[in-house]
Amino acid sequence: MEPLRIVLIGYGRMGRMIESIAIERGHRIIEIIDNAGELNLLVKKKHDGNVAIDFSQPEAVETNIKSCFAMGLPVVEGTTGWHERLPEIQHDVIRGDHCLFYAPNFSIGMNIAFALNRQLAKMTRNTGFTINISEIHHIHKVDAPSGTAIRLANDILEHHKELTGWTIEKTENKNQLHIEVERIGEVNGIHQITTSSPDEMISLRHEAFNRRGFALGAVMAAEFVIGRKGIFTMDDLLNLNW
Repeated sequence: MEPLRIVLIGYGRMGRMIESIAIERGHRIIEIIDNAGELNLLVKKKHDGNVAIDFSQPEAVETNIKSCFAMGLPVVEGTTGWHERLPEIQHDVIRGDHCLFYAPNFSIGMNIAFALNRQLAKMTRNTGFTINISEIHHIHKVDAPSGTAIRLANDILEHHKELTGWTIEKTENKNQLHIEVERIGEVNGIHQITTSSPDEMISLRHEAFNRRGFALGAVMAAEFVIGRKGIFTMDDLLNLNW
């Protein structure tokens, strides 16, 4: 494929890692945007970008996406903590014939874990097994539980009908899925799903050793969206719709 010409929004630790991975894969970063003013200026000037990758702040996501759509750019959205506004943004995608690729987690391994989690939920319903989720991240992470943990929980709720909701509070309600949240040091991310009965236990665990896997997934997503219209996730990229 032709090298991507990337508009990179957000230049924190993830943004710098995405820049490194993109260059390794032969792509170019044509603009680095680190605040709303810079993005507003970019909307008004000519550039030759053909995709935007956004890892910024939740409160900026909607504006960032709409600004990129105004420039005709497909968007890879990696920010978490904004998904309550997804229905409106999906409407904008469809109405304007745009392209949005979003995911709570761009790690290849974590998305395989998402698929395994769905199967685990399906196979343990009506068995008497209880399910719990735990997630650990670094102390700088703002949202709790993580977007990844919420995705895991919602997938379990969809396929395990005995459960009616999730909570981060300790509860004796067997119809509530408990998510244990910890913020420790510089942990990049550990998610564990545990399902157990009085006699046995199954555990599904994913640990990120660094941010490289997330950045690689985001750049692969940017490669995927070129020439496409609509709304996509990592399930589409990895063919994990099972």
